This record gives sequence, C-alpha cells and structure tokens, in this order.
Amino acid sequence: MQFIRSKLYDIAFVAWTLLLGLTVPVLWLCGSPSRVVRAVAHLWVGGMIVGLKYIVGLVHVERGREKVPSEPCLIIANHQSPWETYVLSRLFPDASVVAKYELGQIPIVGWFLKRYPMILIDRESGPSAFRRMIAEGRKTIAEGRSIIVFPEGTRKSVHDRVEFKRGVEFLYSELNRPVLPVALNSGVLWGPDRWFRYAGTVTISYLPLIAPGLSRKEFRDRAQAVIQAEKDRLLGELDCAEWIDALG
Repeated sequence: MQFIRSKLYDIAFVAWTLLLGLTVPVLWLCGSPSRVVRAVAHLWVGGMIVGLKYIVGLVHVERGREKVPSEPCLIIANHQSPWETYVLSRLFPDASVVAKYELGQIPIVGWFLKRYPMILIDRESGPSAFRRMIAEGRKTIAEGRSIIVFPEGTRKSVHDRVEFKRGVEFLYSELNRPVLPVALNSGVLWGPDRWFRYAGTVTISYLPLIAPGLSRKEFRDRAQAVIQAEKDRLLGELDCAEWIDALG
C-alpha cells in the first residue's frame, strides 16, 4: 500500500510541475520579476509538501525554532533526501539555497532555480566555484536574506557519518555571520537507500548558533560534531518497531 502511495506522489509531482510550468512563458514575457518567480516557486513547494502529507503520509515537526536568529545567517543541515530541500525552503522563504549547477539544467525546475535566485555552483570549476559562491553569498546577505547549505554535498544514508565537503567553511569565514546548525532524520522515511517513501514524521532540530570568529577547521569540526550528535539522538528516539519498519 505504501509503495502505491509513493508512486501516486510521483505522478502528482510531475503533474503539478507541468501545471506550474505553464507560468514560465508569462513570467518570461513580464521580465521574470524575482518577487513573482519566488511566489510561484513557493506555491510549487507548498504543493509538494501537501502531496507528501495527504498522499504519502509524510509530515514534520520542528524543535528549537526559538534558536533561529532574526538577522540573516548561514543555515547548515545534514542531507538525506529531497525532502529537506522542499521543507527548509518553505520554512525560510527568503533564503537562497546553495545547490549544484546541474539542477539548473532540469526543464522548468531549473528555470525557476536560476531566477529564485539560488546559488548554483559548478563543482568541476575548482577555485572559481568557491569565489562565485562567496560573491553570491555576500550579495544574498546584503539583501537581508539567509543562505541554506547542505555541506555534505549529496544525499547520505542515515547510517553514514556527517562529513562536510569543502566549501561551507569559506562561507563561514568570509561572510562573518552566525551559523544555525540543523539536524534532521528524513532519511529514515525517504532516503537514497529507501525503495520508496514511508509515512511518518520527520523531526527538524535547530541547534545553538555557532558565532563567527572560529578558524575554518574549528568551525568545520564543531559543526560536524553537533549535527552528528543530534542526528544520532533523533535516530535513537525511534522505538524498535519504527526502526525495524523503516530500516529493516
């Protein structure tokens, strides 16, 4: 039954994307105003979240929302599924997300990503990718918006250790902004090693801010450690039956 619900979500995803894709020519003719593009993108994301709730049975709860600062910051989270890209962009609607350049090549979705605007990085371009990321990051912060980064770079199994790829430590040192670490357990219900999406509740846990001023290595080590510890705690909260059903 859950397999069928997951496949129905896939169909709804494609249909909803194609439907909102009809707005692209209109937005393009109007000059692709960022405010309107973002509004349509948020509508698309909202539809995906509603679909996950009512078709799949996948919902979420937040913990520690009071830790989110009022000023622009760098938001870093572990990455286990597409789920957190939808939900965090919805929870932080003004933020830009650092994403790989290839996503910008996806029909319809890529058009919106480029104009959202996202910070799209070509990993193969080496040092120039870091320079572009920092420049775009400074622009985003200057506009009063936060930046969401998934420092692991790709989706990981819930069994994997939290290990950052190079990049986020440069944003930390160059932007001189507080960092909000976020831990989540989405991979239990929808992850790279799952055959389909499971019904259940994902927990998003906001952790204490990391202030600017640490060395790049100190920041990297501390951020990895706190996210790993909270990820382990969230997984430990699952009772035996839930764990067997989700990961067995």
